[in-house]
Amino acid sequence: MATFNNQVRNALTPESIGLIDAVHRTGSMAAAAREVGVVPSALTYRIRQVEDALDVLLFDRSSRQAKLTEAGKELLREGKRLLMELDAVANRVKRVATGWEPQLTLAVDSVISHSTVMELCEAFFALDPPTRLRIREEALSGTLEALTSGQADLAIGVALEPALNKSVHSKPLGAIHFIYAVAPHHPLAQATEPVTDAMLMPHRAVAVADSVQRGRGVTIGLLGGQDIFTVPGMQEKLDAQLRGLGGGFLPEYLARPHIATGRLVGKQMQRPARLIPLRYAWRHASDGREGRALQWWLKQLDNPITRKALLERERSI
Repeated sequence: MATFNNQVRNALTPESIGLIDAVHRTGSMAAAAREVGVVPSALTYRIRQVEDALDVLLFDRSSRQAKLTEAGKELLREGKRLLMELDAVANRVKRVATGWEPQLTLAVDSVISHSTVMELCEAFFALDPPTRLRIREEALSGTLEALTSGQADLAIGVALEPALNKSVHSKPLGAIHFIYAVAPHHPLAQATEPVTDAMLMPHRAVAVADSVQRGRGVTIGLLGGQDIFTVPGMQEKLDAQLRGLGGGFLPEYLARPHIATGRLVGKQMQRPARLIPLRYAWRHASDGREGRALQWWLKQLDNPITRKALLERERSI
């Protein structure tokens, strides 16, 4: 198999694909040879090499005009696509050499506004950067872990203060206000206020799972012994609470539109108001210089309007 693959790779080169295309366009080996500036025998020999390596006929030689077989058409079609990809790779390599990272991974906590993140992605792609962008949705301590474990380059919505580490830098993103909400048909919707922990205990809580991969993770706002419905992200938590599958604390920006339309009922709690400070963090380059893609994202996050939108933008459902 290795010998076969080597034969194919040696025969099927960008130059040989160009020769096949020239024969297809001109209609004959002789005309194609004149166009590319080689003798006909040399061109015929190169095409035979490709045919022998693939064990197929690329041209129907029964007529006076050289016509591609179905196999030849497929080879030319895929060959042109590969040539375009090679050109794209070459252009990316040239641009990466100017300081752009090949890939930038963002760990975004599920409390962060998806629509604002997508708007930032749209603005980033408008630069036509060579950097591939990857977004990981995380939750609770998993957001920071994705960064410190090297799986992400930038973490947005870190709820924990990063430990002292010269390779990790962080800045305040802002605080997000959580309110307790249930569906109108949920038993707690008609409960007297303020709602106490004792009143919550008999009812299921909807909680977002900590996406941390090592350790037990953290829980916020849950009572010991309470029935818990665990979901992967904040969007799923909202959906579960809209369906009356349980109650729980939601970011105010996410719950408020549904409270206004009557799809959720906000409840005053006996507990103190939940105001969670969040940060954004990034891994510092060993040479002290961040790549251009990370620099762009840090510049956006340095804007207070952007930070506010990430924590307060209403999501469409």
